[in-house]
Amino acid sequence: MPDPLDRRTVLMASVGLSLAALQPTNAASENEAREEWLNEPTRWHREGSAITIHAEPKTDFWRKTYFGYITDNGHLFGRRITGDFKASVNVSGRYAAQYDQAGLMVRLNPSVWMKCGVEFVDGRQHVSSVFTRDFSDWAGIPRDTATENLWFQLARKGSALTFAFSLDGTKYTEVRQGYLTEEPELLVGVMAAAPEGPGFDAIFREFRIEPA
Repeated sequence: MPDPLDRRTVLMASVGLSLAALQPTNAASENEAREEWLNEPTRWHREGSAITIHAEPKTDFWRKTYFGYITDNGHLFGRRITGDFKASVNVSGRYAAQYDQAGLMVRLNPSVWMKCGVEFVDGRQHVSSVFTRDFSDWAGIPRDTATENLWFQLARKGSALTFAFSLDGTKYTEVRQGYLTEEPELLVGVMAAAPEGPGFDAIFREFRIEPA
């Protein structure tokens, strides 16, 4: 006759395995479960830590200023974050048409958001940022030499955002600070858009969000 202790041990082990199967296997799976799209593109894929997004034509994030129109159909892939944070990413793209863009975005709603990264303007890469509080603004620094990869960092402290970029992912140059919102929860992620061209591919590597 089997030893009752042996049977109990086997039973408890089986229960433990069943419970373990219900738990997230690692932090990455937890993060993936919380990720969400705004305007998911037809073509995109993830390979390891890299996310490739095909920015579709006639997509953008912009409100009113100068051009007079509102466009809110660019692609944003991210997570909802509460409180202060620091987000960073390495970005490369096949920029070719006017205003092709890729980088980071922070968003409360269609009229309150901020985006930053690379924007292709008049045939040159620009380190670009847009703060929007009903009306959009734009600030861009032209790059004398186009680079295949740039790193971008966006930090929140209360209602303020600080934007910086880097050539090597280590030494960052601060570009801009601005007020966005007092609301605690924001959607934070990677962004791409192609307002005037036929679309292009943007690759985002090592995207991270950390508590500030």
